[in-house]
Amino acid sequence: MKIKGMFKLAGIVALGLGLTACQGQLSDKPPVHPNMNMDQQPRMEAQEENNFFADGRSMRAPVEGTVARGYAKTDRAYYEGVDENGDYIDYIPVELTKSFLYRGKDRYEVYCMPCHGKGGAGNGVIMEGNYGYVPAPSYHDQRILDLPDGQLYDAIYSGVRTMPSYATQIAPKDRWAIVGYIRALQASQNVPEAEMNQYDVDLSEMQAEFREKQAAADSAAAAKQDSAGSAEPSIEMGKEAITANACGTCHSEDGSSGIGPTWAGLFGSVGEVVTAEGETITVTKDEDYIRESIVSPEAKKPVDFEQGVMASYSYLSEQEIESIILYIENLNN
Repeated sequence: MKIKGMFKLAGIVALGLGLTACQGQLSDKPPVHPNMNMDQQPRMEAQEENNFFADGRSMRAPVEGTVARGYAKTDRAYYEGVDENGDYIDYIPVELTKSFLYRGKDRYEVYCMPCHGKGGAGNGVIMEGNYGYVPAPSYHDQRILDLPDGQLYDAIYSGVRTMPSYATQIAPKDRWAIVGYIRALQASQNVPEAEMNQYDVDLSEMQAEFREKQAAADSAAAAKQDSAGSAEPSIEMGKEAITANACGTCHSEDGSSGIGPTWAGLFGSVGEVVTAEGETITVTKDEDYIRESIVSPEAKKPVDFEQGVMASYSYLSEQEIESIILYIENLNN
């Protein structure tokens, strides 16, 4: 028994010495892996080399022309807002339910309200903060009221002017929900008085409150106009007005193309325009033409920019408009 115990002790010591000797030694052999536990499988890892293919890549590109299941997007009306001819559709291709419109309200207040305002009047905090952005149009302007539903959708899908595309942030169904909510906002601001009388509202009180707010806004605008009226129009004032209203975002001064026509050589030039009635005429782009383009951009649109995405800047003072004209004229020198 004594001899057996000595052999056991010697074996344990030898095993311990053997295991200790393994530490710190280099070996080209793979590590001992007694339980594979499906750690190694007959497949390729991402980015792993694969000599089966000529390019050595294990990750293969999809076969050309294939589309993942559920991603065909063949319904152009739903995904792009246009019909088979590429024209904007004049309907919302989703069932308009109460929950759907509330979803549109939720998405609108996240993505649209900062610029377009809670009521869609184009008076969001971004527009009111003098950050130099192109003014967002009011959804209650007749021009926007007349737009087909597909064009409103496309503005979200593709972007317009300085508004970026929200195609990656907003899913197609949510885009249509926003369009539906915009239509609801427009309808809420154009309810006939006879219809409003059917509800439990005090129209007289509402109208008095509106008149009071309107009078205050008119007084503020008049004060601003009087303040601006004391200054003489100048090129410098024109530059300041252009910067404050981000006009340079769409118009260049060096002849390069942009969202709107370049100002280089514009003053005094002759060109074709399309009138609001759809008639193509030739005009001299003088002081009167530029003033009209600032105040009523839809009146005469250059043929190369017939789509007409410029908003009206009728809120500018006469001195600011004169100064912008002087600035554009000075670019010819």
